Parts: sequence; C-alpha cells; structure tokens
Amino acid sequence: MRTTERWFEDHEVGELRETTGRTITEADIVLHAGQTGDFFPHHMDAEWMATQPAGQRIAHGTLVLSVAVGMTAGDINPQSMSYGYDRIRFIRPVFIGDTLRVTAEIVALRPHATTPDAAGYIDELVTVRNQRGETVMVLTHVYLVNRRGVVAESPAA
Repeated sequence: MRTTERWFEDHEVGELRETTGRTITEADIVLHAGQTGDFFPHHMDAEWMATQPAGQRIAHGTLVLSVAVGMTAGDINPQSMSYGYDRIRFIRPVFIGDTLRVTAEIVALRPHATTPDAAGYIDELVTVRNQRGETVMVLTHVYLVNRRGVVAESPAA
C-alpha cells in the first residue's frame, strides 16, 4: 500500500482498475456471521440449504460487498474519502470456494452540491465476477474528492 495524492481534476471518466482473485472460504462466512449476528440458515446450515434451490450455503451479500470493496483499496489518497455506496445489487449467489475478481471503472465526475469549487464526487462502477465470469454483484462507489488549489497546503519545509 502506498500514499498517492490525486485531486478531483486528476481523474477521468473511463479509468479502469482490475483486481486479482480472492476465494471465499467457509471461515469468511463463519467470521462474518459472528461479526454481524446474521446466522440465517442460508449461510450457516448446510443440511437445510441442500434442500433449497441454491443447493449449498451462500455467502452473505454484505460479506461479498466488504471483500469486493476491500479488494479495490490499493492506494491511500489524502485528497479523497469514501462517501458511500449507491445501487448495490446482489445479482447471483456466491458459494464457498468461489473466486471473485473486481473491476472498478469511473463512470461520472460531478461537482459537490454545495461547495463545487472545493470538491467533487467521483462515481465508480464496481462489478464483481466469479471464476466463471458471471456478474455476482454491482454497485456504485461514491468518493468525495478535494479540488486542487482550494485546500490549504502546508508550507514547504
């Protein structure tokens, strides 16, 4: 991980990032259930899920969301912060042993609603695919990013 300073003006629509793979394990599901208190049988009861259409336990949607967003977090940008997530959709189930890959593409640059000269929003479309190339989740990650020259910079040493 490294620190890279990028201002709002340094980004362009169409910029694309792709991750390597990450396999979802049973330990991921059990740990996430313990952290969130979501012990629904869809995630925890293999016998019951064997009688359901999916046929096996599925990962929590919030687990897949957390893993996917974490996979895209590579650099620290002091001029940017996560503002939140929009349009989160769980398209297909994720099973134990599935390997996820993530692409993140900038799809919009928008001025801040109240301080457009100081900051802007960057919308990044995040697409999560399994090892078969099937889309399992999509969302828009919204970043709040400072504009160059507005934030006071510290004097040179």
